[in-house]
Amino acid sequence: MSRVAAIVLSFFLAAVASAATRIAPGVDLIPGEFVAGKQPDGNTVVFEGRDGLVVFDTGRHVEHVQAIIDFAAKRPVVAIVNSHWHLDHVGGNVRLREAYPQAHVYSSAAIDDALQGFLANYREQLEGAIKQAGNDAEKAAPWRAEIALIDAGSRLAPDQRIDASGARTLAGRAMHIGFEKDAVTAGDVWLFDPKSRVLASGDLVTLPAPLFDTACPERWRTALGDLDRVDFRMLVPGHGAPMHRAEFKTYRNAFDHLLACGASKEAKQACIDGWMRDARKLIPAADEALARSLLDYYIDGSLRADAEKTRKLCIA
Repeated sequence: MSRVAAIVLSFFLAAVASAATRIAPGVDLIPGEFVAGKQPDGNTVVFEGRDGLVVFDTGRHVEHVQAIIDFAAKRPVVAIVNSHWHLDHVGGNVRLREAYPQAHVYSSAAIDDALQGFLANYREQLEGAIKQAGNDAEKAAPWRAEIALIDAGSRLAPDQRIDASGARTLAGRAMHIGFEKDAVTAGDVWLFDPKSRVLASGDLVTLPAPLFDTACPERWRTALGDLDRVDFRMLVPGHGAPMHRAEFKTYRNAFDHLLACGASKEAKQACIDGWMRDARKLIPAADEALARSLLDYYIDGSLRADAEKTRKLCIA
């Protein structure tokens, strides 16, 4: 492991222990949890502005959202930026809006269709799982919590719609909001802070593996090229430890090879092994089994899925 990677990993491990860790002047990371058998929380990045705090992504679970609220105890949250509509990135919007009713929420309009489509279908699956659980209230509890988030509806959605990239002043801090169409979702938002040169990418970068559930793989590849043109010093992914430019280039190379393998006639195991080899410097040993499990699912379910499914996710 390089010295830079070791420093970044030490930041991340400290963050796990203390809930929040300063990763640059005026920028703090509240790391999400991503473990097998439990729905994840995305990473949260908090930027200090002249007028208060800018929160990028709000997690899903009560514990993660409470960590954001605890961190913000001495300064108000005045802006929330959601990278995309997945529940592990917008689920905390409800409680943060209750705590900070004057805060504006910035994101794309993609959640509107998701609430009528993907999330509505997911809700039906959750209801079926609850019925199967019968009287097992403990087993059903996390599924009921998911339904409650989906039912929050408009309280998850932005009041400031993002549909193009450009400079923004948030909480008195000059920043740049990026917009990518039909990449990980129908509308993905990233946030770059020129002062610290920290880039919050959302799920355009995820570890220990890419998450293709709602993605258009080729346009995701293009979006990674857009991120590569940003003058960042540190990139905070949607899941996983922060990385510097060299680590991002490793990620991008591994991503390109994974897409090429997925489109080929190579055995699925060869594609999985290729990702593990290409991205090995970025994946902690404890996450290797999770990475392999995710890729085993996504190669069949996304990269080699029915062409019509992929076409719908890539509609301009």
